[in-house]
Amino acid sequence: MNREEVARQMAVCNACRYCEGLCAVFPAMELRRTFAAGDVDYLSNLCHNCGACYHDCQYAPPHEFAINVPKAMADLREDTYATYAWPAAAQHLFQRNGFVIALSLVLAVAAFIAGFVAVSDPAALFASGTEAGAFYRVMPHNMMVVIFGGAFLFAILSIAIGVTRFWRAAGPMPVTLRSLWRAAKDAGKLRYLDGGGMGCMNENEHPNDKRRLYHHLTFYGFLLCFASTSTGTLFHYVLDWQAPYPWWTPVKIFGVLGGIGLVAGPIGLMIEKRNRLQVLKSEDQGFGAAFLWILLLLGLSGLVLTAFRATPAMGLLLALHLGVVFAFFVTMPYGKFVHGIYRFAALMRHAHEQFAEHGEQVPPPKQPLPRQPAE
Repeated sequence: MNREEVARQMAVCNACRYCEGLCAVFPAMELRRTFAAGDVDYLSNLCHNCGACYHDCQYAPPHEFAINVPKAMADLREDTYATYAWPAAAQHLFQRNGFVIALSLVLAVAAFIAGFVAVSDPAALFASGTEAGAFYRVMPHNMMVVIFGGAFLFAILSIAIGVTRFWRAAGPMPVTLRSLWRAAKDAGKLRYLDGGGMGCMNENEHPNDKRRLYHHLTFYGFLLCFASTSTGTLFHYVLDWQAPYPWWTPVKIFGVLGGIGLVAGPIGLMIEKRNRLQVLKSEDQGFGAAFLWILLLLGLSGLVLTAFRATPAMGLLLALHLGVVFAFFVTMPYGKFVHGIYRFAALMRHAHEQFAEHGEQVPPPKQPLPRQPAE
């Protein structure tokens, strides 16, 4: 249903082309005359949901064509997470109960770790400690590697299968270093989240950069946390230096800055989502809200653990933080985390198509027509 609606609206837009300078969706649309399932799935993930085309469209409601590209794309985008997920049975389970499952996993894993420690070594549960190896009194390092490493590897395998299906559905296309580099630059700058240069039109037709800022905080906060974990792994295996680490080490600096980003970014995105113009809101299946809450808990629990690790609360806080990490790993392939992966794949396909169409010099997006200030 959502695929048919996007295909219908793209057919109208392809005849009009007034919005071709706003983002990558419309130049990609112009390379097509028909819109098969893989094409509309690709275009929906190329859309950054800035809302500009809705306010610029002469065929938007109440016109009988009822063109509302941001909403149609957002509705279909959520469908694509289920369409290409592996295994499908898990996706159906999360699709109906995503938020409840994520929260249950957090509490269940935290309770399991706390209960395990309470039985095996009760003193460790309420022991404070900043010395090297203190965390592993709560949960042995090798057990941590088996449980969390296994969940992470399964998530990576599941996402790899899903994005491969998504890529092939839009038709065969090689992956080149040139298109990969262009997509990395566009994703790093959130190039198409600016409504053609003026910003997102979220709660009204007055553009601003708040959604772009909160996306940046979330994205780079996550990357810094990943850098913190990677650096900690090197410290452990290369330097034989066990966690927790002092404030001045890269592990903590990356972790604290990343945690701040993961708190500020999701809170901002929740506010922007609440304030979004009603007509632009998608048929939210709960994935977006669950994903933002998991990211927020990830950053917040890490910061609180860092702040209170020298107190008797360290054991319980570590158990809670590990529960959030486990829930994040398990829900990665079935929630909105894949949104970033699919969008990067869509940006790479778009870059390749534009290189093939225009040669070495890919033209920048055309500047939109001057917009009159809103009354």
